[in-house]
Amino acid sequence: MNTPINRNDLLAIGYESSEALGIALRINKKRLGFTREQMMAHYKNVLESPENYLDDKNFSKLASALIEKANHKPKDFISFNPNPKDYTLFGAAHIEEGAKKQMEVAMKLPVTVAGALMPDAHQGYGLPIGGVLATNNAIIPYGVGVDIGCRMALSVYDIPELFYYENESKFKRELTAHSKFGAGHGFHGQYKSDHEVLERKEFDDHSFIKNLKDKAWSQLGTSGGGNHFVEFGIMEFMEDDAELNIPKGKYVALLTHSGSRGLGATIAGHYTKMAKQVCKLPYEAQNLAYLDLNSELGQEYWIAMNLAGDYASACHEIIHDKMKKALGATVLAKVENHHNFAWKEIWNGEEVIVHRKGATPAGKGVMGIIPGSMTAPGFLVRGKGEEQAINSASHGAGRQMSRTKAIQNITKNDMQAILKDHGVTLIGAGLDEAPMAYKDINLVMESQKDLVDVVAKFTPKMVRMADDGSRED
Repeated sequence: MNTPINRNDLLAIGYESSEALGIALRINKKRLGFTREQMMAHYKNVLESPENYLDDKNFSKLASALIEKANHKPKDFISFNPNPKDYTLFGAAHIEEGAKKQMEVAMKLPVTVAGALMPDAHQGYGLPIGGVLATNNAIIPYGVGVDIGCRMALSVYDIPELFYYENESKFKRELTAHSKFGAGHGFHGQYKSDHEVLERKEFDDHSFIKNLKDKAWSQLGTSGGGNHFVEFGIMEFMEDDAELNIPKGKYVALLTHSGSRGLGATIAGHYTKMAKQVCKLPYEAQNLAYLDLNSELGQEYWIAMNLAGDYASACHEIIHDKMKKALGATVLAKVENHHNFAWKEIWNGEEVIVHRKGATPAGKGVMGIIPGSMTAPGFLVRGKGEEQAINSASHGAGRQMSRTKAIQNITKNDMQAILKDHGVTLIGAGLDEAPMAYKDINLVMESQKDLVDVVAKFTPKMVRMADDGSRED
């Protein structure tokens, strides 16, 4: 159904109540022959780059209004640093220009100390996906991302590879029974999970998040939409790993990817709005609005962000515990890392706030998981602590097609053929998550061989994802 676009739709993608919003709504009444999705894409593009639409017959008036509004600077307007910092780029050949331009804007912030762009990077909101930014005592909500604490979690079982192939129906049954997907979806009544994270005092003391406990409880132990997944695969250790105490060989493993669900998204939306109100940046940087960590708002967000991160971890813990019990397995090793978060770290001798929006922590000896796609391998890695990368690595292969482009260019037959070729069973997922929509993970890994050592390779065999078109990534 091609439902009308309304004021709230435009506010949700970044428009503000202004003359420009009225112009945008009047344009929509004409519809101009575009579908709703196409119109929303145009609105987003005009908002982000109005200068590109000044000669457009349909959107020139809106573009002019947005530029005029941006040029009327409020008294508390914060200027860019006249001497912006440089950033380090890894795998430049694989990264779209939009992501590079976003990173260049981030480097102009007066609070920026250092930056790096990972080889899986692509354009996002504010900081690009795959962007790493170190700041001086400032936290950027959109530098963390909407899905706060989104992470990977891996359990390596004492189950040999052959057992999987002999018992695929059992693995499918347990995967279906013990995972739940989709934006807004959760458990109810007797099916709700429990975890000590729900007893955290922040749910009682924090002025904003205390009303989010019921939502958090219902979604505890579930996974989001978009690129989030729960999957079984074969983990191959090419040699003995003394640190994990796992001998060379192939093992069945469980890999999960998800974040803080509605709790994190609500926190992100609220504090991004607050940041924009107190931190008036130039037009092209408005989604990088930041909060001083010495301020009350900054502390509020920091506390909420950390709670959301712990909640995301609890969701993974519940899924992994359920699966371990259902399979009757012993876990030989468990590794977990988040990639939408901010940390206090020492970099180049000073304490900084390191934002990793779609980037994996890769300090010296730090374990992490970098997935490929539903048919491409993922990798268990150990960080090398590369300072120029701000102790980071990619968080996956990264998209080479937008979701819209993937849906337009990939057929169900295309997707089914590649799944069959790789022996992968898929439960759920839309064409926007087809393997062809992602970059070649091997090229990405080659571009960051100075950042991480590969410990083991994970080959997906049975993948479950949301099938309702929702997204939280």
